[in-house]
This record gives sequence, C-alpha cells and structure tokens, in this order.
Amino acid sequence: MRFQFPIVIIDEDFRTENTSGSGIRELATAIENQGVGVIGYTSYGDLTSFAQQQSRAASFIVSIDDEEFSTEDSADEVLGNLYAFLAEIRRRNPDIPVYLYGETRTSRHIPNDVLRELRGFIHMHEDTPDFVARHIIREARSYLDSLAPPFFRALVDYANDGSYSWHCPGHSGGVAFLKSPVGQMFHQFFGENMLRADVCNAVDELGQLLDHTGPVEASERNAARIFKADHLFFVTNGTSTSNKIVWHSTVAAGDIVIVDRNCHKSNLHAIMMTGAIPVFLTPTRNHYGIIGPIPKSEFAPETIRRKIMANPFAREVMEKNPNAKPRILTLTQSTYDGILYNVEQIKELLDGEMDSLHFDEAWIPHATFHDFYQNFHAIGEGRPRCKDSMVFATQSTHKLLAGLSQASQILVQDPENRKLDRHAFNEAYLMHTSTSPQYAIIASCDVAAAMMEAPGGTALVEESLLEALDFRRAMRQVDEAYGRDWWFQVWGPDELSDDGICDPEEWTLRPGDLWHGFGEVEDGFNLLDPIKTTLLTPGLAVDGSFDEMGIPAAIVTKFLAEHGVVVEKTGLYSFFIMFTIGITKGRWNTLVALLQHFKDHYDKNLPLYRIMPQFVARQPRYEQTGLRDLCQEVHEVYRRHDIARLTTEMYLSEMEPAMRPADAFTCMAHRDIERVPVDELEGRVTAVMLTPYPPGIPLLVPGERFNKTIVDYLRFVETFNRELPGFETDVHGLIGEDRAGGKVYGVDCVAGRH
Repeated sequence: MRFQFPIVIIDEDFRTENTSGSGIRELATAIENQGVGVIGYTSYGDLTSFAQQQSRAASFIVSIDDEEFSTEDSADEVLGNLYAFLAEIRRRNPDIPVYLYGETRTSRHIPNDVLRELRGFIHMHEDTPDFVARHIIREARSYLDSLAPPFFRALVDYANDGSYSWHCPGHSGGVAFLKSPVGQMFHQFFGENMLRADVCNAVDELGQLLDHTGPVEASERNAARIFKADHLFFVTNGTSTSNKIVWHSTVAAGDIVIVDRNCHKSNLHAIMMTGAIPVFLTPTRNHYGIIGPIPKSEFAPETIRRKIMANPFAREVMEKNPNAKPRILTLTQSTYDGILYNVEQIKELLDGEMDSLHFDEAWIPHATFHDFYQNFHAIGEGRPRCKDSMVFATQSTHKLLAGLSQASQILVQDPENRKLDRHAFNEAYLMHTSTSPQYAIIASCDVAAAMMEAPGGTALVEESLLEALDFRRAMRQVDEAYGRDWWFQVWGPDELSDDGICDPEEWTLRPGDLWHGFGEVEDGFNLLDPIKTTLLTPGLAVDGSFDEMGIPAAIVTKFLAEHGVVVEKTGLYSFFIMFTIGITKGRWNTLVALLQHFKDHYDKNLPLYRIMPQFVARQPRYEQTGLRDLCQEVHEVYRRHDIARLTTEMYLSEMEPAMRPADAFTCMAHRDIERVPVDELEGRVTAVMLTPYPPGIPLLVPGERFNKTIVDYLRFVETFNRELPGFETDVHGLIGEDRAGGKVYGVDCVAGRH
C-alpha cells in the first residue's frame, strides 16, 4: 500500500503472556512481515476519540475471546462496548473493514446488529497467521483503493509513474531545486510528492480543468453528486474568481444588477468589469460592528422596483426598455459574522424577477451536510427548484472545509424551464481561469468533496457544531465563576442548552431580541451559524454606549498572536474565530486559557515588555506601559470620537451614485484622477473602492460621492493613526503620504467631479 494506514487491533490480552495474547501477537507479526503496520490497544478507552482512528486506519480487529465472555455480565459489557464502538465508527465511516477475533466463539454468540457491520470473523488456529494476515491485508487494500476520488487518484498515479518531465513548470518535478542550496531547502520543506505532482495541462491522463474533461470532469461530477448540485465546477484561484465567473456568464454592460451592500469586493470588481449598473440592498448593523441581515422587505419585487427607479442610471435603462429586469441578485450567504438567510423564502419572492440568483456562500460550504441548516443554504437534496431563475452558489472549500488556499467551487441548480448552457458558461470560466492551474489545488477540491460524502461529512460538521457549542458553554462557565468581575462574552442567543447540538430554533433571530441588536428582523428569516463565533471584549454595549472601563479587541488579539493564536477578524470590541472541521478541543481550550492569562495580566497591569515583547520590539514607546493603562488609553480615544455609532452610521448612510462604477474606474485607468486630502473629500466622487479593515466590506464603490459621515470617519482614522502607532486603522483606498509635519491622507477621486 502506497499510503501508511496501519491495522488497529483491540485486545485486552495484546501484551499479556497467555495463549490468547500469543495468538493475536502472532497475527500482528504476520501482518507486519507483509509490510503493513500494526497498532495494538488493550481497551476501547474514550470511544469517541478512539473511533476517530478510522481516519488513520486500514481496518480494525476486535477481540471477543473466551475470557471476555466468561460470565453473563462480562459478555454484556463486551457487547455494549462493541455496540458503542461500531456506532461511533459507522457514524463517520461506513466502509472501513472491522473483524471480530475469537478462539471458540462464533457468530451465533453475536447479535445481528453487530454482525451486519463486520467484514469477517477470525478464528485463530484454524488457518495459519500468514494466511489470515493476507486475507485482512487484501480487504484493507481494497478499502484503501476505494477512497481516492477520481482526480486525486490520477494525480497520485502520475506522480508515482516515474515519467520524465519535458513540459513546464521548469523545475521538472522538483529536479531544478536540487541544483541550488536554497532550492534544496525548498525541496526539503515541501517534499518530493508535491513537486512531482506540480505539472502542466499537457498531461493528458489528468484531464483538463479548462474544458472539464477526463479525471477533472469525473471529479466535478462526483462533487456535484455529493453537494446535491446539477453542475459543479472547481476553481483554483478563490471564490473571488468564482464570483467573477458567475457574473461574466450572465451580466453585460448596461445591465441592472441587484447587489447586497455587504458583498465581497470581488462582486464589486465584477460590476466594474462588466459595466453593470448596481442597485444595492442595505443590511442592518449593530454597534459592535457586526453586519446583520438585509430586511426581508428589501427583497420584495415592488421594493426592488422602487430602488431601481430611484437610481438615475438604472431608471434610464427602464425608461428605454420598460420590460427590462435585473440580470442577477448577489447575496452574501452567510455574512462574515455568520448570519444566514432562509433561501427558500428568497427564491419564492424573486423566482422569475431576475435571470439568476447568486448566493455567495464562501463561508458555508458545510451547510449542505447537516440538518441544522435546513433551508439556510442555496442548493441541497430535495430542495424545490425555481421555475425560471438559475441558482448559483459560490463556495470557498478552503475556508470551512479541507481545501488548500484558493480552492473554490461553483454550484449550479437548473430551473424547471431551462438548463445551464455549459458551453456558454465555460466562455466566462475561460476568461478567469489560468491556463496553468495548480494541480494540488484541483486535487484538494476533489478530496475536500470526497471527505464530505455521507455519513462522514455529516459527522465532521456535527463535530464542528459540538466543539463550537462546548466552547460557548466553557466561556459561560468561566463567566459564572468570575461573578461580577469582568470576562469576555460570546455573541449569541441568551439561552444555551447544557449539552449536545441545540435546536436551530434557538439560533433563529427574533424581532426585538436585544442580543443581536438588529431591531425588528423578520421572524424565521435569519439564523446565526454557531460555528461562527464572535467574542466581545468589555467596554461597549450593543446600543453603542461606552463603559467607563474598556478593553479594545486589537490589544487582545495582538496578545493572542504573540502566544500562537491568530484570529480571523478583529473589530473595535469584538474578534471573530471559526470552528472549522479542523478545530480541536486542544485548540479552543488553549484559547480559553490564554484569555484567562490576559485577564490576569490586565488586572495586575503588567508592563507590555513582559507580556508582549514582539509588539514592544516594533513599538518601543509602549515598553513601560501597563496593559490596563494601554487598554484604557485606546478606549478613551474610541469613546471621545463615539466611534461605534460613527462606523454604524457611515455604513447605513445614503450613498449617492454620481457615475457608473465602470466609468469611474475608467478614469482611474486613464489617470484622469486627483488625490484629494481628507478635509476636502465631501462631495467628491471616488475613483476607487474605499474599504475599511475590519470588516473588509467596501464603504464606497467607484462613482459614489463622499458624504459628511464618511469624511468624519476618515478624519478619525487620521487622528487615531497619528496618536496610537501600532494600532493603525487600515482603510484600503486611503493613501498616506509622508510630508513635513507628519503623514497626510487622501483618496484618488475623479478629476474635476463635484
């Protein structure tokens, strides 16, 4: 076997000097003599942890010898352990071979519920250990050979084939790296397999990503089956590119498009590239900086028509062609912070009102695989089809599943009245796909999909949910232990069950609930995904008011980073972590421990040189500053500028479209622009996207006019960056230039447009 998967033996006599122990060790030796590893255990231990061995094992051999059946009580205990063990194994893996091993007992002594989960029954001494070993290895090899999905299997075969490479890339299977000392380092770090598998599209036996043939086509069809889609296409340069492919397949210059104002910037890039006219749907937002849902009323066709007529460029299109309808709706599903929409309600409202419904599901590729998410994802088994609108979902398999960075996929569900024209779609696909795709990323798309095959995918998602909920319970337990003293809160519903997976109803946003801060949301229209976890630091209330004492989140996350914990996103008084399928108990318990260390250091006001030496090395001005003093200093700046309300208001403020985005970006391309200082920006038209980080959501798109609220925010950024170096607010599009007397900030605007 090319891969190292040992055979696992569970026998309490494995290390005992008796006849039973001798027999099982003889079998283990016979297996090892044929080149296969063996791991022996003497008890089941923690069944849940033990069953996770299925991902690393080729088969299991479980003992039920005479001593374990010597009394009725001990036999019941053995059978109880067997039931529990097999249930845990089969919940994750229906195919791995499991054998029972005994000396005199037969299947007559084993209940049928156990027997039907077995590959065989081994009676020691009836055959030679060598023969039994060959039989077990044959079944193990057959099981392992069934695991690899089509493209990954072909890539492994090619890398192991030993063919000389005369095609690009120029490193020729890694050989070029061996000719240089630094190349040797690179080769040793990444390993030969990765480099041998880095090939070009001239390798016929691997198929073609660009025209979806051979093993690539087989893998995409396999993934479509697993994700319950009619069509599925792998994308090797991220969901940013997946979004642009979808847009270019259906949108052209002058088309009206309906876009979530909370959308990823790649969708706004698509607007600029296609020449479309955007009409935006505005989401709610709370003062923690957490982006909430677009109200359901915004999706009503009559509301969308009013918005179209209020936009001067869209209105012009409608006046020329009263029958024109939007080409696409793009909706962020879920939001960065985990807010989901009931997709079936949106389909019911908008089917036929626009050509395509596009759900940017970068953050929820896992939702298909667990009943918790029900109607809160775009495409799934048994879901009703639209009659007229094509449904697209773009997913980042690298974010929540096991894809490599940039691994993404496009899912399509045909409406009842038409089918996707795959050839026309592929013209847009070719526009954005490299002719030299990275084959390791294709393989990771292939494997990430195969990992989610039922029941394994359901078990993986369920474990993510359980870990996330247990983390929340642990944080609440610490909070209760501290009593009135401060502690970090986890944003979410007030009530949380004591164990297990919660009812989705508990995570549904209800109108007027104070915890979410989004006001009168539509009951049952939105759900918070528990695996998206936002931690709140002290100092800010959901209504935007500041407490006397505060701990800005940026200081907490810099402390965590120095201790090996890097979070996904940092806000003013919140930071965000995700419980992907790769998160373990060890990781989140470490986070809880580090947060307690932070609290202890804060309460003692320890100087930063002791607890954050890397940060102090970059910013020596804080060397003697106490942690509590620094937190309070930053908190006072935030409070003085009322920054929580300001950042909420700027995103909810009226945005005036003065030019089509494509026309404004043309001014950028032609350098028909001028860099305007912050104090002079009000009323000017931006030529670039203005994007504050966090949350990384564009505030202005090219062609929109600066209003007073946005300019006030940029004045705050200038002040804050000057007063507190090391904690600078990053705003893409805001350019700082060093001048006499300090840094001056400006934005590239369309020349002469007021």
